[in-house]
Amino acid sequence: MRISSFRITGFAFLTFCLASFQINAQKTTTSFLESQPYHQLPITAIKPKGWLLDQLHIMQDGTTGHLDEVYAKVKNDNGWLGGRGDGWEETPYWLDGAVPLAYLLDDKVMKEKVLRYINWTIENQRPSGYFGPVTKEERVKKVLITPENCEAGEDWWPKMVMLKVMRQYFLASDDQRVIPFMTKYFKYQLQALKSCPIKKWSEWAESRGADNIMIAQWLYSINHDKSLIELANLIETQSFQWSEWFGNRTWAIGAATQQNDDHWMRRHAVNVAMALKSPSMNYQRTKDLKYLSQLKTGFNDLMTLHGLPMGIFSGDEDIHGNAPTQGVELCAITEAMFSLEEIIGITGDIQYMDALERMTFNALPTQTTDDYNAKQYFQIANQVQISRGVFDFSLPFEREMNNVLGMRSGYTCCLANMHQGWTKFASHLWYGTSAKGLAALEYSPNEITTKVGKTNTEITIKEITNYPFEDKINFEFITSKDVAFPMQLRIPSWCKEAVLTLNGREFKREKGGQVITIDRIWKNNDKLILEFPMEMTTSNWGRNSRTIERGPLVYALKLEEKWEKGNQKEEGDYFSVYPKSDWNYGLLENIVKDPKAYLTVEVKPISDKFVWNLQHAPIEITAPAKKIPNWKAVDGVAHQPVSDRTGIYRGEVEQKTEKIKLVPYGFTKVRIVAFPVVK
Repeated sequence: MRISSFRITGFAFLTFCLASFQINAQKTTTSFLESQPYHQLPITAIKPKGWLLDQLHIMQDGTTGHLDEVYAKVKNDNGWLGGRGDGWEETPYWLDGAVPLAYLLDDKVMKEKVLRYINWTIENQRPSGYFGPVTKEERVKKVLITPENCEAGEDWWPKMVMLKVMRQYFLASDDQRVIPFMTKYFKYQLQALKSCPIKKWSEWAESRGADNIMIAQWLYSINHDKSLIELANLIETQSFQWSEWFGNRTWAIGAATQQNDDHWMRRHAVNVAMALKSPSMNYQRTKDLKYLSQLKTGFNDLMTLHGLPMGIFSGDEDIHGNAPTQGVELCAITEAMFSLEEIIGITGDIQYMDALERMTFNALPTQTTDDYNAKQYFQIANQVQISRGVFDFSLPFEREMNNVLGMRSGYTCCLANMHQGWTKFASHLWYGTSAKGLAALEYSPNEITTKVGKTNTEITIKEITNYPFEDKINFEFITSKDVAFPMQLRIPSWCKEAVLTLNGREFKREKGGQVITIDRIWKNNDKLILEFPMEMTTSNWGRNSRTIERGPLVYALKLEEKWEKGNQKEEGDYFSVYPKSDWNYGLLENIVKDPKAYLTVEVKPISDKFVWNLQHAPIEITAPAKKIPNWKAVDGVAHQPVSDRTGIYRGEVEQKTEKIKLVPYGFTKVRIVAFPVVK
């Protein structure tokens, strides 16, 4: 019950009620936070280094830093600056990645750029709490938007994205204007939803309500206002019932068998990627374990029925089975990554940590150009050419532009939304713990400075590594005084046994598939080394295909590339990419039986200016293979040869054994990653 519903009969009674409310709210909130194993740290605490910093600088120089200058929809008369231009999702999408990038790099120009939109949005919030671009009703009829007049507003969905932007901004800047801004809006929304429900304007908001719930519950963890829990419950009842669908399995079966127009929004890959966080949000709010079960069932079903070797599920645009010829939308990757980052904090489940790693280091980097100015709307696992065509996509588009590399090719949502992938991954390399410790749950070169332990002592930890391209991670501790705190470390499930060395001496060995805790007094100049021996293995995928893996990376056939530039009237310049050599190889059965005996690996130094392309690939694997003469592309699609139940292709195979080269999937544009197996 909120205080406003009490009848005040005297100052003493009011004081008692206020005290009682604060105690109860604090008790609820403490439970709310303490039961969550991890929380996000301020974005400025983490400073990317090495190859990851190179990637962020590429984005800074490319569209992440300049989308408002090169993309007319965002550039011209922008609605989020008071104009008549884009007032939908694309400007907030871009900001959702540009804001953390500006603060991760401490870039003054980028900060000033993103602050224009943030300041306008905060300063132009309506008295009722409503915010966003000026609506048609406001502009033409001069009406005031209130909960009673909510139909004068516009779709809930773009505001959900801007709320995410505001949280990113708060975590980077600690600007206290964000809290009252959100508080006013959520009070408006709680009342307005009763007559303008979440689906009033579109199914986009109805299918993505979890993003709205996420921010309401985050604000609740700060201001303890129980009306936010009431709001979260209301949004959940008005939104797609993802938790129930994930848990009862009917949804997964239907999504695997139907590609028609019925309920297609329930199969839309980006909706699904966002919805992954929905059960965890319900669990965070209710502590009902059924939601964790529903999440696990849904995620496992999704990856079993639709999973691809590079760690993401298919989605072109519908989720579309596990054949290596299906596509996946770039937005689905970045949104699935963010959902996993949220899920990790709430559940502490290593399955989702491993899934995030695989998705990030394999699926994400391949779908953009070196300069981060062009992207593929859909990538394909076994992608033997990048070109115009309809391929096997459930959304082929009449202009046939969904597979090419272009700034405006396919839907431009991905041009705006691709920026949150690397930036949010970088800001989630470390999490804070309720025990005032730190958790390194994803690994890449970086440096973190934060306060830890009961003494709230500042510490800097340098994470020196070229991971995932090498198997050692060095942690160097810098502190002005000794400090006791627990440090948690993920031992990936692919690692059989990790070796930990502390100050030059072996400290312990730990099995893979767990998060370990080292609770000790850390001293200045302490050095901790994690070593994850990377063994070569193979994994089974759609149509009995096999993928070669080593550590967190999956490997694809190295094919020299032929790039061709084109132009399409409506969608502008684009690139096609074709292989210069044959791709129709099957892996020898002996590789599956004994990968170590038949595969050789060569590791090269990481280049100073790192780029995810063939020229910079630091690892090559040599494998024996034979050509399959009848495996040919049809309309650009390399349909998988059929294997029998033993996993062997029984058609014609050339007798000659050849040595083929494989590189990590993320460095390729054209490739085979899911191979048939031959005798």
